[in-house]
Amino acid sequence: MPVPVPRQRAIPAAESGQAQAASHDGGPSVEQAPPRKDTARDTGSGAGTGTGAGTGGQDSRQEPAAAEPAAHTNLTLLLIEDDPAGSPIVPDLLDQTGKPIRVRTARNLTEAERLLTHDVHCILLDLALPAPGGADDDELAVLKHVLELAPRHAVLALTSSSDAERGAEAVAVGAQDYLFRDELDGRLLSRAIRYAVERKRSDSAERRLAEGRLRAQENRRLERGLLPTPLLDGSPLRFAARYRPGRSRALLGGDFYDVVRTPDGTVHAMIGDVCGHGPDEAALGVELRIAWRALTLAGLCGDQLLGTLQEVLEHERGDDEIFATLCTVDIAPDGRRAGLCLAGHPAPLIARPGVPARLLPYDNNGPALGLLPGARWPRTQVELGAEWSLMLYTDGLIEGHVGEGRERLGQDGMVELVRRQREEGLRGEALLRATVTEVRRLNGGELADDVAVVLLDRVA
Repeated sequence: MPVPVPRQRAIPAAESGQAQAASHDGGPSVEQAPPRKDTARDTGSGAGTGTGAGTGGQDSRQEPAAAEPAAHTNLTLLLIEDDPAGSPIVPDLLDQTGKPIRVRTARNLTEAERLLTHDVHCILLDLALPAPGGADDDELAVLKHVLELAPRHAVLALTSSSDAERGAEAVAVGAQDYLFRDELDGRLLSRAIRYAVERKRSDSAERRLAEGRLRAQENRRLERGLLPTPLLDGSPLRFAARYRPGRSRALLGGDFYDVVRTPDGTVHAMIGDVCGHGPDEAALGVELRIAWRALTLAGLCGDQLLGTLQEVLEHERGDDEIFATLCTVDIAPDGRRAGLCLAGHPAPLIARPGVPARLLPYDNNGPALGLLPGARWPRTQVELGAEWSLMLYTDGLIEGHVGEGRERLGQDGMVELVRRQREEGLRGEALLRATVTEVRRLNGGELADDVAVVLLDRVA
């Protein structure tokens, strides 16, 4: 059910002449105005107990956020009491800077709803006010109604000194503090208002911080769940991967990869890169990866698979200029040969015992997905040998700078770097970790682009 929102209108600093805030020299407050006929005390429909529905019927309105008091802004108090004329509140309420605290008065919840505008900072509620709807069985029903009406405002409960237990219960329900009606004076009330406003602000900031942390944890769990789990059961190949998104504090970027083994024993590996670095690109990368896995397990490969993936990209992208590069490799069950398809993507690196690392052929590199309708992607057959390491990567690994100049690492620099790492005896996960660390070091810090690297090893 929508929470009613008070009408946004200019309201004098002191309604109906009650508890007018005075300045240091006795002059009027900035917003003070002469008494008006439509003040809260003189409202004809306000007699008796309000229901919180307002005088205008069932309006679909929302409760305004409480104003954040700035250094130059006076605090505003909304007093809800059935007999404000008999209130012990003194007119000289001052904030911590010595500025007057403006006071508005309402005899019931209907008037309070009308006066609860965005510039009210604190509500002083008389707990003796009749409960809305005749809910006499709940002594705090009126407080609960106000807290529901104004969830972002500081609330002070006003009760008698003989009913301290009720005041404590009010704080437990949600009020910032409680005050005794027969012990109230201007200095005490001024201090209580300032305390309530600051405590509500602190509680709100802490709640927002906790909500932000919870959202961050949920996002991390979601992104971690979207990273692939390789399906290599029954394969003798060893798998390792490294992933570093370019976005700050993100776990997932526009790069994506996957590895699956089909029932015939063929191992299919894929790595891709959606242009861009935002969450939309990351989501599109996940969609393409999942589509690739489903199509691969369904028996598609090569040109037919890439053509279908291009259709998926064209339907799912938010902009016609979005494209994705892709590299797919299907390794035969005997592990000695493979088929390679490149869609605008860098060629994989292969390393064998006693042979320097090199790039696989990339002469038949087709266009990136999403660039040319009806494009074709030829499949190149490559010989792997009995023992080898095959590394698939995205361009984030090779586009980092080398030193302080504009020179980039490039594919040749990456090949040489991997050669040195292998000569030092590094393999598998250790090789990938050392490679990415060295690339970052050469770049002089964090890489600007997403980085994904997949390593498949076959040991004779």
